[in-house]
Amino acid sequence: MSDLAVYASYAEIFSALAIIGGAIFGLVQLHEFRQRRRYNSTVDLCRGFSEPELGKAITLLRDLPEDISGEDFAARGKEYEAAALVLGMTFESIGLLVYMRAASFTVVQQLTGGLLLMIWRRIGNWVIMTRQTHNNPRFGEWVQWLAERIEAEESTMTPAYEAYADWKKD
Repeated sequence: MSDLAVYASYAEIFSALAIIGGAIFGLVQLHEFRQRRRYNSTVDLCRGFSEPELGKAITLLRDLPEDISGEDFAARGKEYEAAALVLGMTFESIGLLVYMRAASFTVVQQLTGGLLLMIWRRIGNWVIMTRQTHNNPRFGEWVQWLAERIEAEESTMTPAYEAYADWKKD
C-alpha cells in the first residue's frame, strides 16, 4: 500500500471520528439546553406564584363550595369570573408547558397539584358552561387537562410535610 493510500485512510478515520465527536457534542449540548429550559420554566413558575393578583384570586375562590354550578358561579359576579380567569390563565400556561415537556410534571404536581385541584373543583363547571355559552370548546382546555392528570396521580401522593418529615439540612 502506498504512503498516499495510508494517509488517505488515516484522513478518512479522522474525519469519521470528528463527525462522531461533533454529533456527540451536539447531543450533549441539546440535552443541557433542555435541562436549562426546564429549570428556567420551574423558576418562572415559582416566581409567578408570588403575584398579588394570584393570591387575591385564590383567596376569593377557595371558600366556594366544590362543584358549584356554572350558573351559580357566574351569578356571584364579575369579580369571581375575573379571579377564575387569572387562575385559569396561569394554569392554562402551566398545562401547556407540561404537555410540551418544557416544565416537569413532577415539579408542577408537587408545587401546585393541591392548589390546582382545589381551584378546578370550584371553577370547572363554570369553565364548561363558558365553553358552551361562547361555543369555544378550547376555553380552559389546558387547565382541565392538567387537573385531570394531577387528579389521576393524587391517590399516590403523600403531603410533603409527611413524605419528607425526616429531611435533614446538609
